[in-house]
Amino acid sequence: MRAVSKKKPKIPDNTIAVNRKARHDFALEDTLEAGLVLQGWEVKSLRAGRLSLQEAYVVIRRGEAWLIGANIAPLPSASTHVVADPVRTRKLLLHGKELARLAGSADREGYTLVPLQMYWKRGRAKLKIGLGKGKKQHDKRESKKQQDWQRQKERLLKHRA
Repeated sequence: MRAVSKKKPKIPDNTIAVNRKARHDFALEDTLEAGLVLQGWEVKSLRAGRLSLQEAYVVIRRGEAWLIGANIAPLPSASTHVVADPVRTRKLLLHGKELARLAGSADREGYTLVPLQMYWKRGRAKLKIGLGKGKKQHDKRESKKQQDWQRQKERLLKHRA
């Protein structure tokens, strides 16, 4: 007989941070990958996994995308001549067509751009952005019911097999 593991699912090695609350608070319609303009100390902190996307959001100003509110905590061994601002506004790197599409979509009533996940891709930090509409309280309850029902169905099918 095999023991059933109750551990959380493992996050892939290339993942730096995941914004789990975003999928709970927003009904996501579209996702996009963007690069970031980072400073050296930020890259070192990301490699150590010192990132929080909980309060972060994305805005488009003057044809450029910006990540606001992401907290990259500086390492204690950071250089003394560099003034580290953990929540500074960071520029996102996107193609012009992607920016135009996002700007048009985000301007609609109730839609917002939220960071979903940050990960490494070929040695560069990438940010997955989602275009979503904020959920109301009753929508969150309905999503929770659907999740519970799916989990229950899986358990029933597992017992029959």
